[in-house]
Amino acid sequence: MASGDFNYLFGPFCLHPETGILLRAGEPTMLGRRAVALLQALLDSAGAPVSKAALVEAGWGSLAVAENNLTVQIAALRRVLVTGPDHQSWIETLPRRGYRYIGPAVTRGSPDKAQAGPPLPERASVAVLPFADLSGSPENRYFADGMVDDIINGLSRIRSVFVTARGSSFTYRSGVDDLRRVGHELGVRYLLEGAVRREAGRVRVTVSLVDASTRAQIWADRYDRSSDDLFGLQDEIALSVVGSMAPNIRRAEIDRVKRKRPENLDAYDLVLRAQPDVDSGMPDQVTRALSLLERAIALDPSYALAHGNAAMCHHCLFLRAGLREENRVASIHHARCAIQQGSDDATALTLAGFSLGMDGHDRDAAFAAMDSALALSPSSALTHILGSVLLGWGGQAERAIEWSSRGLRLSPFDPWAFAAYDAQAMSHLLLGRYEDACRAACRAVQANPVHSITYVQLTAALAKLGRLQEAKIAARRVLDLHPAFRFSRQFAGVNCAPELAQVLGDALRAGGLPE
Repeated sequence: MASGDFNYLFGPFCLHPETGILLRAGEPTMLGRRAVALLQALLDSAGAPVSKAALVEAGWGSLAVAENNLTVQIAALRRVLVTGPDHQSWIETLPRRGYRYIGPAVTRGSPDKAQAGPPLPERASVAVLPFADLSGSPENRYFADGMVDDIINGLSRIRSVFVTARGSSFTYRSGVDDLRRVGHELGVRYLLEGAVRREAGRVRVTVSLVDASTRAQIWADRYDRSSDDLFGLQDEIALSVVGSMAPNIRRAEIDRVKRKRPENLDAYDLVLRAQPDVDSGMPDQVTRALSLLERAIALDPSYALAHGNAAMCHHCLFLRAGLREENRVASIHHARCAIQQGSDDATALTLAGFSLGMDGHDRDAAFAAMDSALALSPSSALTHILGSVLLGWGGQAERAIEWSSRGLRLSPFDPWAFAAYDAQAMSHLLLGRYEDACRAACRAVQANPVHSITYVQLTAALAKLGRLQEAKIAARRVLDLHPAFRFSRQFAGVNCAPELAQVLGDALRAGGLPE
C-alpha cells in the first residue's frame, strides 16, 4: 500500500497525506505543505532518527535549500503539535544528525475509516463500551452486557446527553487500544469503560469515565455487592452509575465551555457557563447567571433547561434578596415555561417543580413535575434531592429523609448534595433526633460552606443539643452570608409546615437569630 492510501492517526491528530491536511480533533490546522511532508517522513519512521538530508528531500525534493529552512518548518510543526506542557518532546532534536518523532503511538487506517467519524454533537456525547469480564464465565458475560444495556438506556433518558447506540459501541468488544480513535470513530467526547469480576458470592464492578480526546479520567468508581440476585444487582449498579455519571459529565462540559470565547457561545454553552453560579444558590452569583440565561432564552425561547435554571435564580433572589414579589412571579413564570417546553427533559421538570413548590406554594403541581421527571429518568439524583427539600419544608420528615438518601446514593458528590443534607437536618429536628440533625447539618456545611441555609440548620441543631455557644457562632455566619435573614419571613417564603416552624423557630431564637 502506498503511503498516500492511508491516514496517520496519533493523539488528537489525523494526517491526510493525499490532501496535505493535518486535522486536530477534526478541525484543519494551518500547517503548510512542506511541514506536512516533513511530519509524514517523521511519522513513517516514528521512534527512529530521520536525517536532515532525508527531511530536506521529503520537503524540498532536489532543490538546494539552506538548513535554516528546515529549522523553521520543524518549529512550525512543534507549534501545531501543542497538547500540553511537554509538547516539545513530540519531535526530538538529535544534534548534528536530524530529528525523531517520539510522541503518541501512530496508527494507520484507510481514508474511509479515518473520515468515518461523525461530527461531535453540540451537547455532551458519550459511548458506553462493553465491560470486560474478568471471570471468564458466560453468565458473567450476560450480566456485564445487561448492565451496559441498562446504563445506555438510563443515559438515553437524559436529554442533555447524546448516547451512542448499543450496536455501535459493542463493535469494540474485543478491546480498545486507542481511546482517541474510538471517540473519533463514534463521534463522541466521552467514553465509559468498565470491568466485572465475580467470585466467592460477590460481584465487583469498576467503571471509569474518560475524555476521549485527551484520555483524561473524569470520574471512576467501584461497586462491591453480594451476587445473590444478579438481575437486581445489575439494575442497582446501572442506576448508580448513571446517577453518578450525569453530574460528572456536566462538570466536564462546563469546564470545556469555559475555554470557549464568550462571543462564540450558543444557547447550550450559555446555560452550561451559567450552571455553577445557579448551583451556588447565592444572590450575587445567580444574578450573574441570569444575564447568561437571558441571552440563552433570547437565542432559543423554547429552551426548557434555560427556563428551569432561570426559575432557580429567581427563587434564590426571592428568598435571599428581599422576598421581592417580582422575583417570585418570575420564578413561577419560568417554571411554567420549563414545564410547557420540557416535557421530555427531566432536569428542566425538576427545577420547574422545585420553583412551583417553593415559590408558588403548589406542592401538588411540584410533585406532578417531579414524578414526570422520575418517569423519564429514574436515576436523576437532582430530582430526589430537590424533592427532599420540598418534603422537608412540608413537614414530611420520613419521606424527606428517604428521598434525600436516595439522591445521595445516586450522586454522593452532587453540587446539590448540601440541599439533601439540609432536608435531612430539618427532618431529624422535627423527629427529635438532634444528634442526627447536627451530623446532617455539618455535612451540609462541608458540602457548601458559603450557603446561608446550611448554617441555619446547624444553628438549630446545636441549640437543640444545648450547645448554645456554638449555635451563636453558626448564627453569626448566617447573618454574615445573609444580613437580612429573619426566620419568620423565611418560613413564610417557603410555606414551612406549622409543626416544623414551631420546632425550628424555638431553636433559632435560642441560637440568637432574629425572628
